[in-house]
Amino acid sequence: MKFEEAYKRLNEISAEMDDRELPLEKAVALYSEAAKLTEVCKNEIENAKLEIEKIDNGGAV
Repeated sequence: MKFEEAYKRLNEISAEMDDRELPLEKAVALYSEAAKLTEVCKNEIENAKLEIEKIDNGGAV
């Protein structure tokens, strides 16, 4: 999954979690999904950071 997809889904989850009538079971499932998506985003950002550092160092890591 790409960063943009994960980020979009996180925003959707955030909107769903704003519903005060959301059943606890559904809220826990959404939280679990959000935790996984957050990890995807963190990994993608870290990979991009490493790529930028590689470029800044003239291609050397």
